[in-house]
Amino acid sequence: MNYEHFFKNPIILEDEWARLEPLEEKHFELLLPTAMQTSIWEFTMAKIYSAEDFRKYFDTALEEKKQHRSYPFAIFDKKQQEYLGCTRFGNIDLKNKKVEIGWTWLHPKLHATGFNKHCKFLLLSFCFEKLQLIRVELKTSSLNLRSQKAMLKIGAVKEGTLRRNFINDDGTIRDSVYFSFINEEWPGVKQNIFKEFC
Repeated sequence: MNYEHFFKNPIILEDEWARLEPLEEKHFELLLPTAMQTSIWEFTMAKIYSAEDFRKYFDTALEEKKQHRSYPFAIFDKKQQEYLGCTRFGNIDLKNKKVEIGWTWLHPKLHATGFNKHCKFLLLSFCFEKLQLIRVELKTSSLNLRSQKAMLKIGAVKEGTLRRNFINDDGTIRDSVYFSFINEEWPGVKQNIFKEFC
C-alpha cells in the first residue's frame, strides 16, 4: 500500500448521518459552542474551560497534522446541519500499519443517539479497507466507564490497563484502558456490529 497520499490529499468520510472532514482554521468558531460544553471534557486529558483553552487545543491538533503525527477531523451532523464535534487518527505509524482512533468529542445532545457509531464505522472502514492497516487502537480513562462500554459494544477487544501513564492538563494522573481492532477481525465486526451500515 502506498501511503504517500495520506497527508497530501483531503480525507473526507461520510454517510447519511455524518461527514468527517479535515480540520481547518475555519472550523474553530464553528466548533467553539460544542467545545464549551464542559461535560465532554470530564474524562479527557485536555481540560477546556474557555475559548483560550480551546484555541490551544485546536492549534495543537493542526500542528500535529503538519508534523504528520495525527490527522484531525471536524464532524458535521448532516441531520442538524451543524459542526458538533471532532475526532482524529493519532499516533500514526504507517510503517507498522497501525493508527489510533481517538481525541473524540461530540456535543452532549448526540450522546446515546448512535451518531458516534456511524463515525467509528467510517473511520474503521477507511483504516482496514482503504489503508489496509493491520491494527487500530483506542484508549480511554479507566474512570470513563461509558466510553469503555461503547468500545466493547462496537466490537473492540479490551487489551488491558496502563497504570499512571498520563498526566491530565489539570495535574491529575490517569490510568488508561486500551482496546483494539485487528484486520483479521474486521470482516466479522463489520458483519455483526455494523451490518445495518453495509
